[in-house]
Amino acid sequence: MCPAFGKCYDPTGTTWGLATYPWQMAPDGYATRRQLRARGLRPGGQPIAAQVMRRSRRRKAGVSVAYLYRLDLAKPVRPMTPALWRAHEAMMRARRTCPQCHADAGYCIPTSLGVCVTCAYPDDFTEAA
Repeated sequence: MCPAFGKCYDPTGTTWGLATYPWQMAPDGYATRRQLRARGLRPGGQPIAAQVMRRSRRRKAGVSVAYLYRLDLAKPVRPMTPALWRAHEAMMRARRTCPQCHADAGYCIPTSLGVCVTCAYPDDFTEAA
């Protein structure tokens, strides 16, 4: 666990196996996946270079970890080709199509229901009509 600043600061990686820094204290030249994506980059197959840790009450272990990648080894994000756009549209169409009434709901079907809201709660929609 990383209850204190000193236990999270391990730039050599002797304790955690990776260079470890406290939250928001990572040196320049490292970025998380989200930070890479915001810059139009991706890890590009490189291994995890370091990590940042902080206390967390949500996690069972009591620690949140974010992995860091080197900016100098990051590659540009691959552009969307027409074939990728078609595949993406087909995937989204499948998520919007109700398996019961086969209609395009216009939104992603909630996995908790498994069907569109109209099919899940038919009594609520028949009274309104």
